[in-house]
Amino acid sequence: MAHDDVKPAASLSHLPYADATRSVRHVFVRDYVTDAEIGVWEHEKDTRQKVRINVDLSVLENNDHHGDQLDKVVCYNDIVLNIQKIISQGHINLVETLAEEIATMTLVDNRVIGTRVRVEKLEAVEGAASVGVEIERHRYS
Repeated sequence: MAHDDVKPAASLSHLPYADATRSVRHVFVRDYVTDAEIGVWEHEKDTRQKVRINVDLSVLENNDHHGDQLDKVVCYNDIVLNIQKIISQGHINLVETLAEEIATMTLVDNRVIGTRVRVEKLEAVEGAASVGVEIERHRYS
């Protein structure tokens, strides 16, 4: 197979977010697809369109083991629920704004030391599988 025949993956590639030497684990949400009121163009107002969201987190592990208890880990379901809350607040002009709001939301948890967020609009440009933005933010203390 020629190199040109390789189809790129829609997901973020594996990132070195987990690091046992620093007691860091990788928590992620991959290819979450939902509808959002997003866009600056007139035809994007008062309508919803499909977006795909990927979130990768670097999370500090506690010295105490999680003990198989949900309240001792960063929960990916909570991340999705909070993304839904952000989107439900109303129209957002830019994918950059949505990505920033998601990144800010993830960094509220002090265990999260780094976040990478990708937001893709799936129906915005004819002929393109998606268009969007990817950002990375870190907690500096």
